[in-house]
Amino acid sequence: MDRRRLRDVWKRVFTLAWPVMAEQTFRTAMRTTDIVVTALFSPAAVVAIGLADLYARFPLRIGLGLGGGAIALSSQDTGAGATATRDEAVTQAILLGAVAGVPFVLFGVFLGEVAIDAFGRIVGQETPREVVVLGSVYLAIVFATAPARHVALVGARALQGTGDTRTPMYVNVLANSVNISGSVVLGLGLFGFPRLEIVGVGLSTAAANVLTAGLLCAAIWGPWTEAEFALPSDLTITRQLLRVSTPRMLEGFGSEIAEFPFNALLLGFGEAVNAGFQIGRRVYQQVTGPLSRGYNVAASILVGQALGAGDPEAARFNGWAVAGLGVLTVGAIGLGLVALAPWLVALFTSDPETVAYAVDFARVYGIAGAGLVCFSALSGSLQGASETRIPLVARVSGMFVFFLGASWLLGRTLGLGPTGAYAGVLLAYPWMALVVAWGFAYTGWATRAAEMMASRGSAADADAVVEFPAEEDRD
Repeated sequence: MDRRRLRDVWKRVFTLAWPVMAEQTFRTAMRTTDIVVTALFSPAAVVAIGLADLYARFPLRIGLGLGGGAIALSSQDTGAGATATRDEAVTQAILLGAVAGVPFVLFGVFLGEVAIDAFGRIVGQETPREVVVLGSVYLAIVFATAPARHVALVGARALQGTGDTRTPMYVNVLANSVNISGSVVLGLGLFGFPRLEIVGVGLSTAAANVLTAGLLCAAIWGPWTEAEFALPSDLTITRQLLRVSTPRMLEGFGSEIAEFPFNALLLGFGEAVNAGFQIGRRVYQQVTGPLSRGYNVAASILVGQALGAGDPEAARFNGWAVAGLGVLTVGAIGLGLVALAPWLVALFTSDPETVAYAVDFARVYGIAGAGLVCFSALSGSLQGASETRIPLVARVSGMFVFFLGASWLLGRTLGLGPTGAYAGVLLAYPWMALVVAWGFAYTGWATRAAEMMASRGSAADADAVVEFPAEEDRD
Protein backbone atom coordinates (compact mmCIF):
# COMPACT_ATOMS: atom_id res chain seq x y z
CA MET A 1 0.00 0.00 0.00
CA ASP A 2 1.38 3.38 -1.04
CA ARG A 3 0.69 5.34 2.15
CA ARG A 4 1.73 8.69 0.71
CA ARG A 5 -0.61 8.22 -2.22
CA LEU A 6 -3.36 7.20 0.18
CA ARG A 7 -2.84 10.33 2.27
CA ASP A 8 -2.97 12.48 -0.86
CA VAL A 9 -6.28 10.92 -1.88
CA TRP A 10 -7.69 11.36 1.61
CA LYS A 11 -6.69 15.04 1.56
CA ARG A 12 -8.51 15.52 -1.73
CA VAL A 13 -11.50 13.59 -0.37
CA PHE A 14 -11.66 15.98 2.56
CA THR A 15 -11.36 19.02 0.27
CA LEU A 16 -14.28 17.79 -1.83
CA ALA A 17 -16.33 16.26 0.98
CA TRP A 18 -16.30 18.85 3.75
CA PRO A 19 -18.63 21.26 1.94
CA VAL A 20 -21.00 18.35 1.25
CA MET A 21 -20.78 17.35 4.91
CA ALA A 22 -21.50 20.90 6.05
CA GLU A 23 -24.42 21.11 3.64
CA GLN A 24 -25.77 17.76 4.81
CA THR A 25 -25.31 18.76 8.45
CA PHE A 26 -27.64 21.67 7.93
CA ARG A 27 -30.05 19.46 5.98
CA THR A 28 -30.19 16.85 8.73
CA ALA A 29 -30.36 19.63 11.33
CA MET A 30 -33.37 20.95 9.47
CA ARG A 31 -35.06 17.55 9.51
CA THR A 32 -34.09 17.11 13.17
CA THR A 33 -35.60 20.50 13.97
CA ASP A 34 -38.81 19.43 12.25
CA ILE A 35 -38.96 16.31 14.45
CA VAL A 36 -38.14 18.20 17.66
CA VAL A 37 -40.67 20.95 16.95
CA THR A 38 -43.30 18.41 15.88
CA ALA A 39 -42.70 16.38 19.05
CA LEU A 40 -43.87 19.42 21.03
CA PHE A 41 -47.29 19.08 19.40
CA SER A 42 -48.08 15.39 20.04
CA PRO A 43 -46.76 11.83 19.43
CA ALA A 44 -49.35 11.60 16.64
CA ALA A 45 -47.72 14.57 14.92
CA VAL A 46 -44.33 12.83 15.04
CA VAL A 47 -45.81 9.71 13.45
CA ALA A 48 -47.68 11.82 10.87
CA ILE A 49 -44.60 13.69 9.68
CA GLY A 50 -42.60 10.45 9.70
CA LEU A 51 -45.15 8.66 7.51
CA ALA A 52 -45.54 11.66 5.20
CA ASP A 53 -41.77 11.83 4.82
CA LEU A 54 -41.82 8.28 3.47
CA TYR A 55 -43.83 9.56 0.51
CA ALA A 56 -41.79 12.75 0.35
CA ARG A 57 -38.70 10.63 -0.23
CA PHE A 58 -40.04 9.50 -3.63
CA PRO A 59 -39.33 12.88 -5.26
CA LEU A 60 -36.07 12.83 -3.33
CA ARG A 61 -35.18 9.52 -4.98
CA ILE A 62 -36.01 10.81 -8.46
CA GLY A 63 -33.92 13.91 -7.82
CA LEU A 64 -31.02 11.84 -6.51
CA GLY A 65 -31.37 9.46 -9.45
CA LEU A 66 -31.20 12.21 -12.05
CA GLY A 67 -28.51 13.84 -9.95
CA GLY A 68 -26.58 10.58 -10.13
CA GLY A 69 -26.66 10.73 -13.91
CA ALA A 70 -25.68 14.39 -13.81
CA ILE A 71 -22.70 13.88 -11.50
CA ALA A 72 -21.49 10.86 -13.50
CA LEU A 73 -21.51 12.63 -16.87
CA SER A 74 -20.40 15.95 -15.38
CA SER A 75 -17.39 14.47 -13.58
CA GLN A 76 -16.30 12.33 -16.54
CA ASP A 77 -16.65 15.17 -19.05
CA THR A 78 -14.83 17.55 -16.70
CA GLY A 79 -11.96 15.09 -16.46
CA ALA A 80 -11.93 14.76 -20.26
CA GLY A 81 -12.18 18.52 -20.84
CA ALA A 82 -15.45 18.09 -22.79
CA THR A 83 -17.19 21.17 -21.40
CA ALA A 84 -19.84 21.50 -24.13
CA THR A 85 -21.05 17.95 -23.58
CA ARG A 86 -21.00 18.45 -19.83
CA ASP A 87 -23.06 21.64 -19.99
CA GLU A 88 -25.70 19.98 -22.13
CA ALA A 89 -25.87 17.03 -19.72
CA VAL A 90 -26.35 19.45 -16.82
CA THR A 91 -29.14 21.31 -18.64
CA GLN A 92 -30.97 18.17 -19.73
CA ALA A 93 -30.83 16.64 -16.25
CA ILE A 94 -32.30 19.78 -14.65
CA LEU A 95 -35.13 19.96 -17.21
CA LEU A 96 -35.94 16.27 -16.74
CA GLY A 97 -36.06 16.80 -12.99
CA ALA A 98 -38.48 19.71 -13.21
CA VAL A 99 -40.89 17.78 -15.44
CA ALA A 100 -40.70 14.66 -13.26
CA GLY A 101 -41.85 16.65 -10.24
CA VAL A 102 -45.26 17.61 -11.64
CA PRO A 103 -47.06 14.29 -10.88
CA PHE A 104 -46.12 14.61 -7.21
CA VAL A 105 -47.90 17.95 -7.01
CA LEU A 106 -51.13 16.26 -8.13
CA PHE A 107 -50.57 13.27 -5.83
CA GLY A 108 -50.19 15.48 -2.77
CA VAL A 109 -53.36 17.43 -3.51
CA PHE A 110 -55.69 14.56 -4.39
CA LEU A 111 -54.33 11.39 -2.73
CA GLY A 112 -52.72 12.58 0.50
CA GLU A 113 -55.28 11.17 2.95
CA VAL A 114 -55.51 7.84 1.14
CA ALA A 115 -51.73 7.56 1.15
CA ILE A 116 -51.32 8.14 4.89
CA ASP A 117 -54.29 5.93 5.79
CA ALA A 118 -52.74 3.05 3.82
CA PHE A 119 -50.21 2.28 6.57
CA GLY A 120 -52.78 1.01 9.01
CA ARG A 121 -54.60 -0.98 6.35
CA ILE A 122 -51.43 -2.90 5.49
CA VAL A 123 -51.54 -4.61 8.90
CA GLY A 124 -55.32 -4.71 9.16
CA GLN A 125 -55.65 -1.81 11.58
CA GLU A 126 -57.07 1.69 11.37
CA THR A 127 -54.55 4.51 11.16
CA PRO A 128 -55.42 7.09 13.85
CA ARG A 129 -57.51 9.87 12.32
CA GLU A 130 -55.28 12.60 13.73
CA VAL A 131 -52.26 11.00 12.05
CA VAL A 132 -54.10 10.86 8.71
CA VAL A 133 -55.20 14.50 8.82
CA LEU A 134 -51.87 15.92 9.93
CA GLY A 135 -49.82 13.73 7.60
CA SER A 136 -51.92 14.48 4.51
CA VAL A 137 -51.78 18.26 5.06
CA TYR A 138 -48.01 18.20 5.47
CA LEU A 139 -47.63 15.97 2.40
CA ALA A 140 -49.71 18.26 0.18
CA ILE A 141 -47.64 21.30 1.14
CA VAL A 142 -44.27 19.63 0.60
CA PHE A 143 -45.27 17.92 -2.66
CA ALA A 144 -46.37 21.27 -4.11
CA THR A 145 -42.68 22.11 -4.51
CA ALA A 146 -41.50 18.72 -5.82
CA PRO A 147 -40.33 20.18 -9.17
CA ALA A 148 -38.18 22.71 -7.32
CA ARG A 149 -36.80 19.95 -5.08
CA HIS A 150 -35.76 17.98 -8.16
CA VAL A 151 -34.08 21.00 -9.74
CA ALA A 152 -32.19 21.67 -6.51
CA LEU A 153 -30.93 18.10 -6.19
CA VAL A 154 -29.87 17.77 -9.82
CA GLY A 155 -28.29 21.21 -9.97
CA ALA A 156 -26.23 20.59 -6.85
CA ARG A 157 -24.87 17.28 -8.12
CA ALA A 158 -24.14 18.65 -11.56
CA LEU A 159 -21.97 21.35 -10.00
CA GLN A 160 -20.33 18.84 -7.67
CA GLY A 161 -19.33 16.76 -10.68
CA THR A 162 -17.20 19.66 -11.90
CA GLY A 163 -15.38 19.63 -8.57
CA ASP A 164 -17.32 22.62 -7.20
CA THR A 165 -18.79 21.41 -3.92
CA ARG A 166 -18.76 24.83 -2.27
CA THR A 167 -21.44 26.62 -4.30
CA PRO A 168 -24.11 23.99 -3.48
CA MET A 169 -23.00 24.22 0.15
CA TYR A 170 -23.46 27.99 0.32
CA VAL A 171 -26.90 27.75 -1.26
CA ASN A 172 -28.12 24.82 0.83
CA VAL A 173 -26.80 26.20 4.11
CA LEU A 174 -28.68 29.44 3.48
CA ALA A 175 -31.89 27.68 2.43
CA ASN A 176 -31.81 25.20 5.30
CA SER A 177 -31.16 28.00 7.78
CA VAL A 178 -34.31 29.67 6.49
CA ASN A 179 -36.11 26.33 6.83
CA ILE A 180 -34.96 25.80 10.42
CA SER A 181 -35.94 29.32 11.44
CA GLY A 182 -39.30 29.02 9.72
CA SER A 183 -40.13 25.69 11.35
CA VAL A 184 -39.46 27.09 14.81
CA VAL A 185 -41.14 30.46 14.28
CA LEU A 186 -44.19 29.33 12.29
CA GLY A 187 -44.55 25.97 14.01
CA LEU A 188 -44.52 27.41 17.53
CA GLY A 189 -45.93 30.85 16.75
CA LEU A 190 -42.98 32.93 17.99
CA PHE A 191 -42.33 36.68 17.54
CA GLY A 192 -45.96 37.46 16.84
CA PHE A 193 -46.40 34.93 14.03
CA PRO A 194 -49.41 32.58 14.14
CA ARG A 195 -48.88 29.11 15.63
CA LEU A 196 -49.36 26.93 12.53
CA GLU A 197 -47.84 23.75 14.00
CA ILE A 198 -47.34 21.07 11.33
CA VAL A 199 -48.54 23.44 8.59
CA GLY A 200 -45.79 25.88 9.54
CA VAL A 201 -43.20 23.10 9.38
CA GLY A 202 -44.41 22.13 5.91
CA LEU A 203 -44.48 25.71 4.61
CA SER A 204 -40.90 26.23 5.78
CA THR A 205 -39.72 23.12 3.93
CA ALA A 206 -41.55 24.17 0.76
CA ALA A 207 -40.07 27.67 0.85
CA ALA A 208 -36.56 26.25 1.27
CA ASN A 209 -37.04 23.98 -1.76
CA VAL A 210 -37.97 26.91 -3.99
CA LEU A 211 -35.16 29.10 -2.66
CA THR A 212 -32.54 26.37 -3.23
CA ALA A 213 -33.65 25.70 -6.81
CA GLY A 214 -33.72 29.37 -7.70
CA LEU A 215 -30.28 30.14 -6.30
CA LEU A 216 -28.60 27.11 -7.92
CA CYS A 217 -30.09 27.92 -11.33
CA ALA A 218 -28.90 31.51 -10.93
CA ALA A 219 -25.41 30.26 -10.08
CA ILE A 220 -25.27 28.07 -13.19
CA TRP A 221 -26.72 30.82 -15.38
CA GLY A 222 -24.29 33.43 -14.10
CA PRO A 223 -20.48 33.63 -14.08
CA TRP A 224 -19.97 32.07 -10.64
CA THR A 225 -19.63 28.42 -11.65
CA GLU A 226 -17.75 26.41 -14.26
CA ALA A 227 -20.91 24.74 -15.57
CA GLU A 228 -23.32 26.64 -17.83
CA PHE A 229 -26.72 26.08 -19.36
CA ALA A 230 -26.77 24.91 -22.99
CA LEU A 231 -29.44 24.37 -25.62
CA PRO A 232 -30.47 20.66 -25.44
CA SER A 233 -30.00 18.89 -28.78
CA ASP A 234 -28.18 15.57 -28.29
CA LEU A 235 -30.44 12.56 -27.67
CA THR A 236 -27.40 10.41 -26.90
CA ILE A 237 -26.87 12.45 -23.76
CA THR A 238 -30.56 12.10 -22.88
CA ARG A 239 -30.38 8.33 -23.25
CA GLN A 240 -27.22 8.12 -21.18
CA LEU A 241 -28.67 10.27 -18.42
CA LEU A 242 -31.68 7.96 -18.24
CA ARG A 243 -29.46 4.88 -18.51
CA VAL A 244 -27.46 5.94 -15.46
CA SER A 245 -30.32 7.55 -13.56
CA THR A 246 -33.00 4.87 -13.95
CA PRO A 247 -31.28 2.21 -11.80
CA ARG A 248 -30.60 4.90 -9.18
CA MET A 249 -34.27 5.85 -9.15
CA LEU A 250 -35.35 2.20 -9.02
CA GLU A 251 -32.91 1.66 -6.17
CA GLY A 252 -34.49 4.51 -4.26
CA PHE A 253 -38.02 3.42 -5.08
CA GLY A 254 -37.28 -0.13 -3.95
CA SER A 255 -35.87 1.17 -0.70
CA GLU A 256 -38.87 3.39 -0.03
CA ILE A 257 -41.39 0.71 -1.00
CA ALA A 258 -39.79 -1.63 1.54
CA GLU A 259 -40.13 1.09 4.17
CA PHE A 260 -43.93 1.17 3.85
CA PRO A 261 -44.69 -2.34 5.16
CA PHE A 262 -41.75 -2.00 7.57
CA ASN A 263 -43.30 1.11 9.12
CA ALA A 264 -46.69 -0.59 9.11
CA LEU A 265 -45.06 -3.50 10.94
CA LEU A 266 -43.67 -1.15 13.58
CA LEU A 267 -46.99 0.67 13.86
CA GLY A 268 -48.58 -2.72 14.53
CA PHE A 269 -46.26 -3.11 17.52
CA GLY A 270 -47.43 0.25 18.84
CA GLU A 271 -47.21 3.96 18.12
CA ALA A 272 -44.25 4.28 20.50
CA VAL A 273 -42.26 1.71 18.50
CA ASN A 274 -42.78 3.60 15.25
CA ALA A 275 -41.99 6.94 16.86
CA GLY A 276 -38.89 5.37 18.44
CA PHE A 277 -37.72 4.19 15.04
CA GLN A 278 -38.20 7.65 13.51
CA ILE A 279 -36.24 9.29 16.32
CA GLY A 280 -33.54 6.60 16.60
CA ARG A 281 -32.78 6.72 12.91
CA ARG A 282 -32.84 10.52 12.97
CA VAL A 283 -30.21 10.50 15.74
CA TYR A 284 -27.97 8.26 13.63
CA GLN A 285 -28.48 10.35 10.50
CA GLN A 286 -27.73 13.57 12.35
CA VAL A 287 -24.43 12.19 13.65
CA THR A 288 -23.16 10.20 10.64
CA GLY A 289 -25.31 11.18 7.66
CA PRO A 290 -23.16 14.17 6.63
CA LEU A 291 -20.03 12.02 6.48
CA SER A 292 -21.68 9.26 4.45
CA ARG A 293 -23.10 11.72 1.94
CA GLY A 294 -19.77 13.52 1.69
CA TYR A 295 -17.89 10.30 0.98
CA ASN A 296 -20.48 9.26 -1.59
CA VAL A 297 -20.15 12.50 -3.54
CA ALA A 298 -16.36 12.64 -3.25
CA ALA A 299 -16.07 9.07 -4.53
CA SER A 300 -18.25 9.87 -7.55
CA ILE A 301 -16.15 12.93 -8.39
CA LEU A 302 -12.76 11.25 -7.95
CA VAL A 303 -13.67 8.10 -9.87
CA GLY A 304 -15.54 9.95 -12.64
CA GLN A 305 -12.83 12.55 -13.24
CA ALA A 306 -10.08 9.89 -13.21
CA LEU A 307 -11.96 7.88 -15.82
CA GLY A 308 -12.54 11.02 -17.88
CA ALA A 309 -8.80 11.65 -17.81
CA GLY A 310 -8.18 8.08 -19.02
CA ASP A 311 -6.72 6.71 -15.76
CA PRO A 312 -8.82 3.73 -14.60
CA GLU A 313 -6.13 2.56 -12.17
CA ALA A 314 -6.37 5.85 -10.27
CA ALA A 315 -10.15 5.56 -10.33
CA ARG A 316 -9.97 2.13 -8.72
CA PHE A 317 -7.48 3.26 -6.07
CA ASN A 318 -9.56 6.34 -5.27
CA GLY A 319 -12.71 4.28 -4.79
CA TRP A 320 -11.13 1.91 -2.29
CA ALA A 321 -9.42 4.80 -0.49
CA VAL A 322 -12.71 6.62 0.07
CA ALA A 323 -14.39 3.45 1.32
CA GLY A 324 -11.56 2.77 3.77
CA LEU A 325 -11.69 6.30 5.14
CA GLY A 326 -15.44 6.00 5.58
CA VAL A 327 -15.25 2.73 7.50
CA LEU A 328 -12.58 4.14 9.84
CA THR A 329 -14.42 7.36 10.64
CA VAL A 330 -18.11 6.47 10.55
CA GLY A 331 -17.45 3.06 12.09
CA ALA A 332 -15.80 4.71 15.09
CA ILE A 333 -18.56 7.31 15.40
CA GLY A 334 -21.18 4.57 15.21
CA LEU A 335 -19.63 2.78 18.16
CA GLY A 336 -19.64 6.05 20.08
CA LEU A 337 -23.33 6.40 19.28
CA VAL A 338 -23.99 3.05 20.95
CA ALA A 339 -22.68 4.48 24.21
CA LEU A 340 -24.23 7.95 23.92
CA ALA A 341 -27.64 6.99 22.53
CA PRO A 342 -29.64 7.61 25.75
CA TRP A 343 -28.38 11.19 26.03
CA LEU A 344 -28.89 11.97 22.36
CA VAL A 345 -32.39 10.51 22.22
CA ALA A 346 -33.37 12.58 25.26
CA LEU A 347 -32.95 15.68 23.10
CA PHE A 348 -35.88 14.54 20.96
CA THR A 349 -38.49 13.18 23.35
CA SER A 350 -39.19 12.60 27.02
CA ASP A 351 -41.87 9.94 26.62
CA PRO A 352 -40.38 6.93 28.48
CA GLU A 353 -41.70 4.24 26.15
CA THR A 354 -40.65 6.10 23.02
CA VAL A 355 -37.21 6.79 24.53
CA ALA A 356 -36.61 3.09 25.16
CA TYR A 357 -37.30 2.09 21.56
CA ALA A 358 -35.46 5.10 20.13
CA VAL A 359 -32.31 4.19 22.08
CA ASP A 360 -32.46 0.62 20.78
CA PHE A 361 -32.86 1.70 17.16
CA ALA A 362 -30.10 4.32 17.46
CA ARG A 363 -27.73 1.65 18.79
CA VAL A 364 -28.64 -0.76 16.01
CA TYR A 365 -27.86 1.88 13.40
CA GLY A 366 -24.63 2.74 15.19
CA ILE A 367 -23.44 -0.87 15.00
CA ALA A 368 -24.43 -1.10 11.32
CA GLY A 369 -22.74 2.23 10.51
CA ALA A 370 -19.51 0.80 9.07
CA GLY A 371 -21.44 -1.33 6.59
CA LEU A 372 -23.71 1.55 5.63
CA VAL A 373 -20.87 3.99 4.90
CA CYS A 374 -18.95 1.33 2.96
CA PHE A 375 -22.02 0.82 0.79
CA SER A 376 -22.44 4.57 0.37
CA ALA A 377 -18.81 5.18 -0.66
CA LEU A 378 -18.52 2.28 -3.10
CA SER A 379 -21.96 3.04 -4.50
CA GLY A 380 -20.69 6.56 -5.20
CA SER A 381 -17.58 5.15 -6.87
CA LEU A 382 -19.64 2.95 -9.17
CA GLN A 383 -21.97 5.86 -9.90
CA GLY A 384 -18.99 7.97 -10.98
CA ALA A 385 -18.26 5.21 -13.51
CA SER A 386 -21.89 5.26 -14.75
CA GLU A 387 -22.47 1.82 -13.17
CA THR A 388 -25.64 2.12 -11.09
CA ARG A 389 -27.05 -1.38 -11.59
CA ILE A 390 -24.91 -3.03 -8.91
CA PRO A 391 -25.96 -0.61 -6.14
CA LEU A 392 -29.56 -1.24 -7.26
CA VAL A 393 -29.18 -4.98 -6.70
CA ALA A 394 -27.38 -4.41 -3.40
CA ARG A 395 -29.93 -2.07 -1.88
CA VAL A 396 -33.09 -3.78 -3.12
CA SER A 397 -31.92 -7.22 -1.97
CA GLY A 398 -30.80 -5.84 1.38
CA MET A 399 -34.03 -3.96 1.96
CA PHE A 400 -36.44 -6.73 0.95
CA VAL A 401 -34.57 -9.79 2.17
CA PHE A 402 -33.24 -8.44 5.47
CA PHE A 403 -34.63 -5.00 6.39
CA LEU A 404 -38.21 -6.01 5.63
CA GLY A 405 -38.17 -9.78 5.18
CA ALA A 406 -36.14 -10.77 8.22
CA SER A 407 -37.87 -8.12 10.35
CA TRP A 408 -41.32 -9.38 9.38
CA LEU A 409 -40.38 -13.04 9.80
CA LEU A 410 -38.73 -12.57 13.18
CA GLY A 411 -40.92 -9.78 14.52
CA ARG A 412 -44.40 -10.79 13.39
CA THR A 413 -44.35 -14.40 12.20
CA LEU A 414 -42.13 -15.72 15.01
CA GLY A 415 -43.47 -13.24 17.54
CA LEU A 416 -40.23 -11.54 18.60
CA GLY A 417 -41.76 -8.08 18.23
CA PRO A 418 -39.41 -5.08 17.89
CA THR A 419 -36.38 -7.31 18.51
CA GLY A 420 -36.99 -8.90 15.12
CA ALA A 421 -36.88 -5.46 13.52
CA TYR A 422 -33.58 -4.72 15.22
CA ALA A 423 -32.10 -7.87 13.68
CA GLY A 424 -33.43 -7.08 10.21
CA VAL A 425 -31.93 -3.59 10.21
CA LEU A 426 -28.62 -4.89 11.55
CA LEU A 427 -28.29 -7.51 8.79
CA ALA A 428 -29.31 -5.34 5.83
CA TYR A 429 -26.41 -2.92 5.62
CA PRO A 430 -23.41 -5.30 5.83
CA TRP A 431 -25.04 -7.31 3.04
CA MET A 432 -25.40 -4.21 0.87
CA ALA A 433 -21.74 -3.34 1.48
CA LEU A 434 -20.59 -6.83 0.47
CA VAL A 435 -22.50 -6.70 -2.83
CA VAL A 436 -21.08 -3.33 -3.94
CA ALA A 437 -17.58 -4.33 -2.80
CA TRP A 438 -17.79 -7.39 -5.02
CA GLY A 439 -19.08 -5.27 -7.91
CA PHE A 440 -16.34 -2.67 -7.57
CA ALA A 441 -13.65 -5.35 -7.38
CA TYR A 442 -14.72 -7.72 -10.13
CA THR A 443 -16.93 -6.06 -12.76
CA GLY A 444 -16.06 -4.03 -15.86
CA TRP A 445 -17.29 -0.61 -14.79
CA ALA A 446 -14.26 1.18 -16.27
CA THR A 447 -14.96 -0.26 -19.72
CA ARG A 448 -18.62 0.74 -19.44
CA ALA A 449 -17.63 4.33 -18.64
CA ALA A 450 -15.17 4.48 -21.56
CA GLU A 451 -17.77 3.19 -24.01
CA MET A 452 -20.33 5.75 -22.88
CA MET A 453 -17.84 8.62 -23.10
CA ALA A 454 -16.86 7.56 -26.61
CA SER A 455 -20.51 7.31 -27.62
CA ARG A 456 -21.27 10.91 -26.61
CA GLY A 457 -17.95 12.20 -27.97
CA SER A 458 -16.40 13.06 -24.60
CA ALA A 459 -13.36 10.77 -24.67
CA ALA A 460 -10.00 12.11 -25.72
CA ASP A 461 -10.25 9.71 -28.66
CA ALA A 462 -13.93 9.07 -29.21
CA ASP A 463 -13.18 6.31 -31.73
CA ALA A 464 -11.09 4.26 -29.34
CA VAL A 465 -12.55 2.35 -26.44
CA VAL A 466 -9.83 0.92 -24.23
CA GLU A 467 -10.49 -2.34 -22.41
CA PHE A 468 -9.62 -1.80 -18.76
CA PRO A 469 -8.84 -4.93 -16.72
CA ALA A 470 -10.89 -5.93 -13.72
CA GLU A 471 -9.05 -6.27 -10.43
CA GLU A 472 -8.50 -10.01 -10.67
CA ASP A 473 -6.74 -9.58 -14.04
CA ARG A 474 -4.17 -7.11 -12.74
CA ASP A 475 -0.84 -7.84 -11.06
